[in-house]
Amino acid sequence: MASYLYYLLPAVGGYALTSLYFLKNPHILHKKKQTAFYCTHISHRGGCGERIENTMGAFTHAVEVGTEMLEIDCHLTKDGHVVVSHDENLLRQTGQDVNISCLNLEELPPYKEILEVTFKTGHFSTGSDRNIALLEDVFHKFPHIAINIEVKENNSMLTEKISDLVKKYNREAISVWASVDSTIMENCRKTNSSMPYMFTVKQALKLLLLYYTGLLPFVPLGESFLQFYLPQIINREYIPEMWILRIRLVIFLIERLTLRKGMFKHLRDRGIQIHLFVCNEEQDIEAAFAAGATGVMTDYPTLLSNYIRRHTQDT
Repeated sequence: MASYLYYLLPAVGGYALTSLYFLKNPHILHKKKQTAFYCTHISHRGGCGERIENTMGAFTHAVEVGTEMLEIDCHLTKDGHVVVSHDENLLRQTGQDVNISCLNLEELPPYKEILEVTFKTGHFSTGSDRNIALLEDVFHKFPHIAINIEVKENNSMLTEKISDLVKKYNREAISVWASVDSTIMENCRKTNSSMPYMFTVKQALKLLLLYYTGLLPFVPLGESFLQFYLPQIINREYIPEMWILRIRLVIFLIERLTLRKGMFKHLRDRGIQIHLFVCNEEQDIEAAFAAGATGVMTDYPTLLSNYIRRHTQDT
């Protein structure tokens, strides 16, 4: 046994030191990613705490107060139009229990006059614009604003139509494929490989495994964005449906395992942007940036703009 340790310990020690060296110096093994944009201010669902979510009114307001990226979700109508909506079923948003895929564009109902903010329980938003927006209208009105497009369904026609619109408006460099599902993401990437993309849940878990085993510095990464919950908002600002996420110990462990400054710095040095969400209180915005996030996603774009402005002036 002692003879094995004689060889094993130096090998493990050498591996650990080598891994640490390349973790801190990733430029030696990897070319830094150069995305066409860098954003610190992201508006979740277009800033749905200040205007009705995913409407042109919300997007316009968010851009006016200084957002650098709009986060949206897309679905396909019965007659083939790509519309911006978080939910496929419209009960929560409109009060009508019907799916977008079952309706033609002209049949889509308006949003409720007052809509609860998902990530700020007990708070509501309103606005004069209650119409479900077309993705093409968003692209047309905001040609230079980065847009994070989350695809929630494995629908080839949907991804193809999104890709066609991205190409039509010449915005492949500033449109991001987003999905938590690896199968959907694979379909998105096959449809348009020129668009940057984010880590799925599966790939994010793989990222953590690589980090904790010391393999991360040696593995190429195709993703340009890492986006996930700031753990401290869970069960305070946002009450999850999954029972396991309502256990305080689970959230504590998630926070300890994921908010690793060494990992974040390594990703930043490789040109990967880190966005934490959904930060709707100043204390959460501050915690996200302190953890090493390059950007914060919020439902309250004015709040985030004011925070960034104050702290830019302070520095």
